[in-house]
Amino acid sequence: MSDTRRIAIYPGSFDPLTLGHVDVIERALEIFDEVIVAVLHNPSKKSLFSTQERVDMINESMNGLKPVQVDTFDGLLVEYARMKNAVAVIRGMRAISDFENEFQMALMNRKLNKDVQSVFLMTGLRWIFTSSSIIKEAAQFGGNISDMVPEPVRLKLMEKFPKLND
Repeated sequence: MSDTRRIAIYPGSFDPLTLGHVDVIERALEIFDEVIVAVLHNPSKKSLFSTQERVDMINESMNGLKPVQVDTFDGLLVEYARMKNAVAVIRGMRAISDFENEFQMALMNRKLNKDVQSVFLMTGLRWIFTSSSIIKEAAQFGGNISDMVPEPVRLKLMEKFPKLND
């Protein structure tokens, strides 16, 4: 019996997860049977949260949503997708400035594995300005980020940046 579930990979650093990411995950679930949120483990990149912290925050934020799996990967995304029997890679796009880099990556991924499609989902207008780096910067200086991140993420940011507690 073959598995006919349509699985998509949503890769990223998710340092931290934002409500923009959650929006993309929820919309991807309208297209695919399962979404694997794949946290990139890149030891050469300076992250605020460890890979495990990011995985835990995503799991808590998705609150047991069954068709969402959280995993980590390193190496080639298309190899990871092949290992997970995924048919697509999801990429969220906020603005036209995201397009060129995403397009180049999609072409390379297609060259490496023609069986995995790249699916671009435009972020909702509400999240167009939101990015993990902007949220970290706002949190560092005590800005109110409660309407930009899931509650488990906000609590972890409060641990990292005590000014958020003021």
